[in-house]
Amino acid sequence: MPGIDESRTFVPLGVAVLTVSDTRRLEDDKSGSTLVERLEKAGHRLADRAIVTDDVEAIRATVRRWIADPAVDVIISTGGTGFTGRDVTPEAIAPLFEKHMEGFSAVFHRISHDKIGTSTIQSRATAGVAGATYIFVLPGSPGACKDAWDGILVHQLDYRYRPCNFVEIMPRLDEHLRRGSAKAPA
Repeated sequence: MPGIDESRTFVPLGVAVLTVSDTRRLEDDKSGSTLVERLEKAGHRLADRAIVTDDVEAIRATVRRWIADPAVDVIISTGGTGFTGRDVTPEAIAPLFEKHMEGFSAVFHRISHDKIGTSTIQSRATAGVAGATYIFVLPGSPGACKDAWDGILVHQLDYRYRPCNFVEIMPRLDEHLRRGSAKAPA
């Protein structure tokens, strides 16, 4: 049965939140704020937060900077996953992935389908790993951010979650590189 193993110690991660929008500012960024509230409530630390326009190079520059930052274990972006001409977040971020996480999209859409039905197909939510950093690309609605966090990320980013989670494999993502801050206790 999946769940929290209380005998294990929680391992806080550094999470960066990126909002992709031509119109949002920090004061009215409900999706970014939803993610920050949830990650902090779970015990993680906000490593950085930014808002960038729907521009491939601006998105990529921010994500590359965070991938290179040893204080950032996880990047969560919100916005720009639809089909309009300005929706370019997957195109900006997916080429940076060293490994794609197809299961994230499948589970996200299953959860989303239960809430919004077939409208879930209008999202191109995706995820992957780059430079030993987990990256999740979410739609721009607060509801989608809640669904992704509450249904997937809160569990997979918790070392105590069984039968397995992303945190316990972090030390092996880059055995030959920089990881160390998120190593689980022995």
